[in-house]
Amino acid sequence: MNQTTKTILGALVGLILLAGAFSSGFITGHLMPGTGQLPVLSDFIPGAPDVQPEQETATPDELETLFAPFWEAWNVVHDQYVEQPIDDELLMQGAIRGMMDALGDQQTFYMEPQVYENETSSLQGRYEGIGAYVDTEGDYLTIVSPIEGSPADQAGLMPGDKVIAIDGEDMTGVAPEEARLKVLGPEGTQVNLTVAREGEPEPIEFTITRAKIEIRSAEGKMLEDNLGYVDINTFGELTTRELRTALDDLLKQNPRGIIIDLRNNPGGYLSTSVEVASEFIDEGVILYEEYGDGRREEHRALGNGQATDIPLVVLINEGSASASEILAGALQDYDRATLVGVKSFGKGSVQNWVPLSNNQGAARVTIARWLTPDERLIDHLGLEPDVVVEMSPEDFETERDPQLDAAVQTLLAILEGNAIPTSQPTSIPAFTATPVQ
Repeated sequence: MNQTTKTILGALVGLILLAGAFSSGFITGHLMPGTGQLPVLSDFIPGAPDVQPEQETATPDELETLFAPFWEAWNVVHDQYVEQPIDDELLMQGAIRGMMDALGDQQTFYMEPQVYENETSSLQGRYEGIGAYVDTEGDYLTIVSPIEGSPADQAGLMPGDKVIAIDGEDMTGVAPEEARLKVLGPEGTQVNLTVAREGEPEPIEFTITRAKIEIRSAEGKMLEDNLGYVDINTFGELTTRELRTALDDLLKQNPRGIIIDLRNNPGGYLSTSVEVASEFIDEGVILYEEYGDGRREEHRALGNGQATDIPLVVLINEGSASASEILAGALQDYDRATLVGVKSFGKGSVQNWVPLSNNQGAARVTIARWLTPDERLIDHLGLEPDVVVEMSPEDFETERDPQLDAAVQTLLAILEGNAIPTSQPTSIPAFTATPVQ
C-alpha cells in the first residue's frame, strides 16, 4: 500500500475547531484515489424517477433483488412527496450517509463534499473555523477550550459548554462527531450555536463568524532549569519540518531534557507520526497495523533522529488521540519517556478515505486497528499516564497548568536520579513556563 497516501485523521476528543473543519481532529486512515472498488449509489441513480433499463445495468446483477426496495422507495418519493421537484443529489447523499451510519461505527461515515475538502485542507496546514478544542465523547459536542483570540474565544464560548443545537437544528441524539462536522464552513460564513452552560438556567445563543486561524503544528522554547519544551498540536504536512526546526534551535541551547506536549492533539498523517517518533526513537517498530484477517503491517523508525538519547517527558490528556497516541505509546513502550497527565482518548482504528465520483465527497471506512510496539491495543482503551495529574475547571479559569508543573517536576526528578511520583502531587510548587529569549 502506498505509504504516501496514508493519513491518520483523528475523530476524537479534543478536536481543534480549525480548518473549516472546526478543525478536524484526525483519524488514522488511508487517503486513496477513487478506485471504483466501492459501490457508489450515484452510479445507480438515473435522472428520471422511474426505474429505467440503465438502472438495472448499473446495479450489479447480484444486487438487483437486494436493491429493489431502495428503488421502490426512490420512486415513491418522486411520485408522491408533496414538495416537488425532488433534489436528487441530496437524496443520493442521504442514501450514502444512511448506509455508512448503518454500520454502527462512529469512525465510518459519509464525508459530504465540503467536509471532505475542509478535512483534507486542514492536513495541509490551512485552517478556517471558529477556533476551539472540543470533546466528542458523551451525548453532545462539548467545548474543551477556545483558542485565544479565535472567533470562539471572542464570541464568549467557555470550557464545558455543550452544543445542543447548530443553526437551529436540535443535536439531541446526533453523534458529537457528526455535530462537529456540521460546524464546518469557510472563512466569513456564520454558524449559530446553542449551548447549555452549567449554572445557566436557559440555553445561550452564539452567532460566530468563521475565520482563518494560523497555528503552527510544532513549536519549541526553553523553560527554566534549562529544560526544553516542544508543543505538537497536530501531525500535518508541515509538522515534521517544523519539529526539526524547533529541535535544531533547542538542541543548540543544550537542554538537559525535553517536555513534549501532546495535549489536545487529535492526530494527523500516519507517515508524519512515524517521522516524528523517529526523531526520538533510533530503531525498532513504531506501530503495527492489524487487519480483520489477521495480517499485520509494520512501520519502523527511520533512523535519522536528532533527539534519540535526551531524557523525555510527554504530556497527554483526553484530547490526545490517534497519531498522538502512536507517538506517546511508542515512547512509553521503549522506556524513552514518562507520560504525565490523564488517560488519552483511545483512537486506534484505521480508516480509508475513498473519494467518490463527481466530486461527491468521500466514503470513510474503518479497515484496521493499530497497536503499539509492545502490541498494545489502544482503540477504546487509551494510554495510561505514568504520572496522573488532572486539570480542574478552576485551573482552566485561572490559567493554571498543574500538568505542565508536574511534567517539569517529573523531568527534574529523572535528571536528578530521584523517584518519580506515580499520582498527582498534593502540592506542586509554583512554576511559570516563560520562554528564555
